[in-house]
Amino acid sequence: MVESNYDILGIADGSTEKEIRDGFRRLALQFHSDKGGDNEQFIKIKQAYEDLKTGKKYPDTDLERLRKSRVFSGDSEEDIKRKNLILGQELAKEMQAAQEWASALNRSNSTDSRLFGSKTLGEMELERKANGSLSIKGNFMAGELSYDGPIIMQGNITSPSWTEEFRTKIHVTRGDFKFVDPIENKYKIENGAIIIIDNGNAVIGNIFGRKYRVQDPEGRVGIYLTQENRTKILAPKGKIIAENVVNTVSLEGDTIIALNLENDVKISGREILLYGSKVTYDVIIELKKNGIIRFFESFSVQGISNDVKIRLENGKEIRLFDIKTKKIKDLADEFVPNKTDYNKGDTMVGKGFTITYQMLENLDKKPAKSRWKIGF
Repeated sequence: MVESNYDILGIADGSTEKEIRDGFRRLALQFHSDKGGDNEQFIKIKQAYEDLKTGKKYPDTDLERLRKSRVFSGDSEEDIKRKNLILGQELAKEMQAAQEWASALNRSNSTDSRLFGSKTLGEMELERKANGSLSIKGNFMAGELSYDGPIIMQGNITSPSWTEEFRTKIHVTRGDFKFVDPIENKYKIENGAIIIIDNGNAVIGNIFGRKYRVQDPEGRVGIYLTQENRTKILAPKGKIIAENVVNTVSLEGDTIIALNLENDVKISGREILLYGSKVTYDVIIELKKNGIIRFFESFSVQGISNDVKIRLENGKEIRLFDIKTKKIKDLADEFVPNKTDYNKGDTMVGKGFTITYQMLENLDKKPAKSRWKIGF
């Protein structure tokens, strides 16, 4: 038989408000930790009292307690797994309903707004605008949404841990995906979410992935494996404009504009423009044919890790160290006669510098004559 909140307080079913209060006080004096009592039992008693004040006869079941928690990435990995599996399932159903609702409005070219989720799971307001764009207000935490039109986002995007089934995935088949003032509002995409923009741009804020350790599946004591939730932003025909890109992230676009790249970041593009001062050793830059990499920060090239890897479409891989030792200025003079089109006549350290695909293709070639003007 399930124990009711009345049973927990040791009072009769249907007791008055005064009797409920008196029962709580009596047990609180007995079990409060300040009186040397059992703290867990006190918490149970206090919850029963709070429930009965609102008319709730029975305590929450395990499932109800989980549903009242949000998708999160704190506490132990077992807690994360248990909660996120349930929450991911519930939120994924809501996102499926949201997609069907938005698609129906698109087909009829109608406008409307509606809330999805719940106060316990987290609410999102979706609104289909007259111009065909979809406005999303609230945190997107699990499930998939595909929309044939621009998406304007006000909120963070995350993904549940431990499950690919309910992974967050937003797919824009036509138009841009944009956060509203992402830097000012400090919006972020994290924890393995995927954003795909088929024919538009992505204007976003900070991007974070996640790595975590798990116990060896064979049960060997003290042995852990590293698993990753890689966050991915894909806009193969457009621009990706981001702030900090950190810890297990992949970006693919025609143009990528970012501040700093840190800790296992992979970016692929034809035009890569970096405005910050930090690119760590485990960054991989895949440069497309006839592309450029431009560093804008007024700092020495020595401030970027030597171990940054640059890969070309032809399979060639270069460490930044090799570029430094070849001297960018000499390579630019020798192989890029129209370099001013890229860098306004400045390829040297101190005011930023540009690396071109052609320079990297010819990195191993010996210049016809020396033009060393400034050494590194």
